[in-house]
Amino acid sequence: MKKMIIGIATQQAVRARALAIASGDHEPRPNEPKIWFTSMRSLAEVLSDDNRALLRVIREQKPDSLSQLAEFTGRAPSNLSRTLKTMERYGLVEMRRDLRTVRPVVKASEFVIRAA
Repeated sequence: MKKMIIGIATQQAVRARALAIASGDHEPRPNEPKIWFTSMRSLAEVLSDDNRALLRVIREQKPDSLSQLAEFTGRAPSNLSRTLKTMERYGLVEMRRDLRTVRPVVKASEFVIRAA
């Protein structure tokens, strides 16, 4: 599984970086963060102990649906859905839609945090 580099910077710094990339003034290097948080607190909320345990269950058990993941974890499907949508927004999981189900897939198993 791949390693994900996560950056922490102010909203202004993240915006300035995005504008520099868009204008061609900055070429992102492979070792630069792809995901950015504006504070350590917001990162801690998304990668809490419970959420990292959830990622581990998804990675190891490979559930076929959210209801199967709910069975594996004992968490309510509505709670899982909200949590996974947040993780998907940050690029930590991918929600693969099949005919009638949605299957979560973890995109990284290791995280490196870089504060700017």
